[in-house]
Amino acid sequence: MNDASPGWTALVLAGQRPGIDRLAAHFSREAKALIPVAGTPMLARVLRALADTPEIARIVVLAQDAPALLADAALAWTATDPRIAPRVSGHTISGSVLDVIDDPTIGLPVLVTTADNVMLAPATISEFIAGIGAGDVSVALVERSRLETAVGPNRRTWLTFRGGAYTGANLFALTGAGAVNALRFWERVEADRKSVLRLAAHFGPVLMVRLLLRSMNVHEALAAAGAKLGAIVAPVLLSDGRMGVDVDKPEDHALAERLLAERG
Repeated sequence: MNDASPGWTALVLAGQRPGIDRLAAHFSREAKALIPVAGTPMLARVLRALADTPEIARIVVLAQDAPALLADAALAWTATDPRIAPRVSGHTISGSVLDVIDDPTIGLPVLVTTADNVMLAPATISEFIAGIGAGDVSVALVERSRLETAVGPNRRTWLTFRGGAYTGANLFALTGAGAVNALRFWERVEADRKSVLRLAAHFGPVLMVRLLLRSMNVHEALAAAGAKLGAIVAPVLLSDGRMGVDVDKPEDHALAERLLAERG
């Protein structure tokens, strides 16, 4: 699918796992999504970027306390935008996204991002949508050299394939029926998302060995992984290296503030 016309639903994952979120506690906030970065809550930055993107027709904020998040004073402007609505999430991220897709008033295509994706900009969202092919799932990635050119050496979870290393940009497109298979698979392996080796192990020994030997490029690797779970999966490589930065730790927060100040 390569759809540059209006009509996309953007789904913003703004919840947090049970217990105290360490980053939120560090900044004396109850919700991570409301931590200010350069003076503006992270969620507000992401929503503004989506609202200013012509291809986006609707924005759903998905969190355990989604209505309370949008009631924050810094997000009062969202009440005047009929495209933005809260939705209470379920027990898992994948299950909650599946519920959105199953909603007959929403369905596909759906663009998924996170509340801590503070470097998101309308131009990047449009670039991502323009790069989506005819498959089921598209994954935004940033190549390591692009990120390090933009922000300097940075500790990230790197996926290394033949020809390069990549990190995720917290931006996905669900466009075909196979996306349901991908979400159901992710629901089973979500706990291993931060470990490349444990995640790869879910795809079977042959694919794992090929990944470890780096015998596939990024397009081949995602296609092979998608075939294992019944979906056509492809990467979209973003041009803005800063899109590899999200805010999970205090040092990420400091970096994001510096980058936003430089961007103006």
